[in-house]
Amino acid sequence: MITSKQHADDIVELCLNRPPVNAINPELVAALEAAMDQAESDGARALVLSGRPGLFSAGLDVPELLTLDEAGMRDFWRSFFGLLGRLARSPYPVVAALTGHSPAGGTVLALFCDYRVQAQGDFRLGLNEVQVGLVVPPVIHQALARLIGVYAAERHLVAGQMIPVEEALGIGLVDELASPEQAVDQAVAWCRRHLAMPAHAMLATRQLCRADLASLFDDPKALDLDAFVRGWFEPQTQATLNALVERLKKAG
Repeated sequence: MITSKQHADDIVELCLNRPPVNAINPELVAALEAAMDQAESDGARALVLSGRPGLFSAGLDVPELLTLDEAGMRDFWRSFFGLLGRLARSPYPVVAALTGHSPAGGTVLALFCDYRVQAQGDFRLGLNEVQVGLVVPPVIHQALARLIGVYAAERHLVAGQMIPVEEALGIGLVDELASPEQAVDQAVAWCRRHLAMPAHAMLATRQLCRADLASLFDDPKALDLDAFVRGWFEPQTQATLNALVERLKKAG
């Protein structure tokens, strides 16, 4: 589910590889954690998260998650929050190379990285949870507000719309655009520029600047896990999610 590629200067690319759309489910979360473990043990100094051409990740695997009971959903969200916390607290830089579309959960992964390179083209990204009857967990809202500003985050979340890459760049949701074939290379180049700096100073300054992001995970109660799971099982939300799955089946 994760393809690992070594780049020069101990930069490791972890490519999401769960056909057809890199949808996020418990196994993909576990596979990404394991790949990060392996990269760390192999001496990685920076990571790049990528997807396939035209698609980083389509977000949560809603059809599979709808089969889980409350305990299963709670376990999934606990592990997903654990992955986000690991990205936020990573001791080395992590860059998201958004190789195409990146709705919902794909955008969420990118929020907790150091930097985001988005492929140019007719691609969309953003947080559309409200459109499917979900309330974004506080930790994700706060990470978005940290990145693009409080009011911009409010407008984005309440509208719940996928936005074009140029608009994402304009509001600061991504940091730079690249041609699709260059997105990974530019992400690697960003890592290389930072690794060329005096390591202690760069890493200590990075840790200082990201302390607020890492602290979002200090209090498990702040994640509001139970409230999100309750919201998932609200009848209206379940109806909306099931309707979404039916539309996807017809479209596919």
